[in-house]
Amino acid sequence: MRTYISILIVIIFSLNVIEAQNKMEEKLPYYEIPKYSETYTAGTVAARMVDGLGFRYYWATEGLREEDLNFKPSEDGRTTAETIDHIYGLTKVIMNSTLNKPNTRAEEPEMTFAQKRKKTLENIKTAADILRASNDISEFKIIFGTNEYPFWNQLNGPIADAIWHCGQVVSFRRSSGNPYNSNASVFSGKVRQ
Repeated sequence: MRTYISILIVIIFSLNVIEAQNKMEEKLPYYEIPKYSETYTAGTVAARMVDGLGFRYYWATEGLREEDLNFKPSEDGRTTAETIDHIYGLTKVIMNSTLNKPNTRAEEPEMTFAQKRKKTLENIKTAADILRASNDISEFKIIFGTNEYPFWNQLNGPIADAIWHCGQVVSFRRSSGNPYNSNASVFSGKVRQ
C-alpha cells in the first residue's frame, strides 16, 4: 500500500512539473514591448510601430471573459469577438506583406479565443521581427490578387486600423465591466509594478 501511495505522489508531482513547464512555454509575446533598436532605420521604425500594436493588443485582450467577447455597443455594431476577428485578419495582411505572400480568402480553421489571440500575437511578432532586420521595407508590398500596394499603405491601412480597433476592444471591455490593466503603460511599453 505504501508503495502505491509513493508512486501516486511521484506521478502527481511529475504532472504538476509538466503542467508548469507547458505554461512557461506558452508565454505569449508582447507582455512588454521589446527593447528598442539602437539605430533608426525605416525597418526599425516600422517594427516599433508593429511592436506598439502587439503591446496594445496583448493588454486589450488580456483577461477577456465570455461576456466581454459577446458585448457590442449597439445593435448595428460589432461584438468584441467580431472586432478581434477583424484585428486577426489585419495582422495576417501585415504579416503576409513581410513574407511577400499574397492575401487570400482561404478558409480558416475554427479557433478558440485563446488560440486566435496567440496566433494574432505571433503574426504581429513575425512581421515586426522581419521589419526590424530589413534594410529596405519597400520590398514589403500588400498583395491582393493581381493588385500590389506599397508599404505606405501598410502604415495608414492595416497597422493603423488594427491599433484603432485595439482601442475599441479596450472601450468595449470597460463597457462590459472589465477594464484594461492600467499598469500597462503604452508610453513605456512596460507594466508598472
